[in-house]
Amino acid sequence: MADTIEYTTTGKPHPYHLVRPSIWPLIGALAGGIIAAGALMFMHNTELGGVKIGLKGVYVGIVAILLVMFFWWKDVIFESITENAHNKITETGLRYGMVLFIASEIMFFVAFFWAFFNGALYPTEAIGFVWPPQTVHVVEPFGLPFLMTMILLLSGCTVTWAHHAILENHQKEAAQAIGITALLGVFFLGFQIYEYAHVHFGFTEGIYPSTFFMATGFHGFHVFVGTVFLTVCWLRARKGHFTPQNHFGFEAAAWYWHFVDVVWLFLFVAIYWWGNTMGIDHSALLGNATVSPPAAH
Repeated sequence: MADTIEYTTTGKPHPYHLVRPSIWPLIGALAGGIIAAGALMFMHNTELGGVKIGLKGVYVGIVAILLVMFFWWKDVIFESITENAHNKITETGLRYGMVLFIASEIMFFVAFFWAFFNGALYPTEAIGFVWPPQTVHVVEPFGLPFLMTMILLLSGCTVTWAHHAILENHQKEAAQAIGITALLGVFFLGFQIYEYAHVHFGFTEGIYPSTFFMATGFHGFHVFVGTVFLTVCWLRARKGHFTPQNHFGFEAAAWYWHFVDVVWLFLFVAIYWWGNTMGIDHSALLGNATVSPPAAH
């Protein structure tokens, strides 16, 4: 709805914006199913015709998600900018939707933290009643992970800088700050890929590697999505789409990015720092010799 009141088929005016039917929620769900199925096939070494699927399904899912993001956001931007159809009540609904989405994402990561803490606080016989397991050469927390933490914290500062620039109607400065934030996201992903290429354990080698890769890997995926989100905002900022009165598209991206920052802080403290350096040994309780946790590597 623009500045005029919208009418329903009954002729009664209402302040709400009625969206047109869209196929993108359905296609988005299918894309999410493809990437989930692809990940499961990769984890279980699934074969088709004697050929391993590998990460092919994951790659197809990522491409599908990117296409959905492009076309769906294109429709939303058209409604907001060209049609000027998003009034304050519409914006309130979008805000509630984003808050609920982030709340669901929090519970998503709670499951991974739960699995990690269950393995860490109650190590089983399979890993010698010791955490971290002796067979695992853990990642040194104050090496590359600390640098990645600094990168994300800096990106949190730059995205806040961009928000203030928009509120003060400094379009060029806002675009610059958003671009820097997206670039820092790319740097983070590059360092995470480097870390994965140099760790001394594989995904299927026990409870520690599984929980480590699931928690940090899904966080990396969220950084990737947030980086794409911010890149779109950067392009929109260069076109002058964001004004002090109307900039929820960027605000949603900023909320998402701050969520990504906070989750990483929990990951760094719980998994890289506490989980790697604070050894837990239950073998003495069972009459076994005390075993020292493996040295950080």
